[in-house]
Amino acid sequence: MIRLLSYIGLLIGILILTLLIFWQGFTEIFGLLFESGFSLLFLPIVWMPSLIIAVISWYQLFPNKIVPQFKELFLALWVGRAINTILPVATIGGEIAKARLLIFWGRPAITVSASVLVDKTVQALALIPWAIIGISLLIYLAVDNKLAMLLMLGTLILGLGIAGFIFFQRTGIFSLFANIIGKFHTADSWDEITLKASDVDKSVNEIYGNKKKFIVSILWRTLGLILQTSEVWLACYLLGHPINLIEAIMLKSLTSIITDLAFIIPNGYGVQEGGYLVLGVLIGLTPEFSLALSLATRIRELIIDIPGLLYWQHIEVKYFRRK
Repeated sequence: MIRLLSYIGLLIGILILTLLIFWQGFTEIFGLLFESGFSLLFLPIVWMPSLIIAVISWYQLFPNKIVPQFKELFLALWVGRAINTILPVATIGGEIAKARLLIFWGRPAITVSASVLVDKTVQALALIPWAIIGISLLIYLAVDNKLAMLLMLGTLILGLGIAGFIFFQRTGIFSLFANIIGKFHTADSWDEITLKASDVDKSVNEIYGNKKKFIVSILWRTLGLILQTSEVWLACYLLGHPINLIEAIMLKSLTSIITDLAFIIPNGYGVQEGGYLVLGVLIGLTPEFSLALSLATRIRELIIDIPGLLYWQHIEVKYFRRK
């Protein structure tokens, strides 16, 4: 069902993106991009520190004695992000791939599964302070208080959803599902599966129990989101319409929140562009410039994410041949 919704979301997103581009002028938008030339290739470079910080954040969620190597975490996170960005997997498939790769490399499956689950929660929780920063700057700039109120409501709903997700994790979501399925499953091996589910739940609660490391992980993730502002600021500069840092933070923060709220549309196709269009106008950007800006920030998908998918396929093929 989730996969079907993702495919439908992908079609809707691509349709919205196509309509926006042709509505505002294909020639004008891509003319702005081509005028900047190869200088736009610097955008993925300034974005990369946020990926490294995400690795540091995930690192906090492992027990001290079972922390994977930094290289392993980096590669797994790179692949997971690429899958979530490029493929219609409702931002879940990448998390599964992250865990799968670490298990391939000999890390304990229970610990890895628990860390990936909590890391997904950390990613969501980091959006709350990030949204508050963006909404506060929107109010400070006094450009659209009604929009700020709507975004505050969306952030509140997001927060309630995350709180519910954490509640179910703390109450043993894996064991619950295993026991429900076990009632309809008579295989002798199911008892072992149920026990492993209980171990994952126990490991999840241990991670949450270490409040200091959990909070530090959230702070690292939030910092990574803030650093992504450099991509927007530099893109505006290279496209010939510099904006100040406050405007760049507001623009990046709120477009990110709008895109994440529409998670069912893979990679926020059309949604991100609509966000830049609405918010860009508020700070004096023309509609065609706003769309060009959004497309410019997608260059990293070609430079960083597609190679991530290719690396994932290389690992899977290598594992299949060995097996």
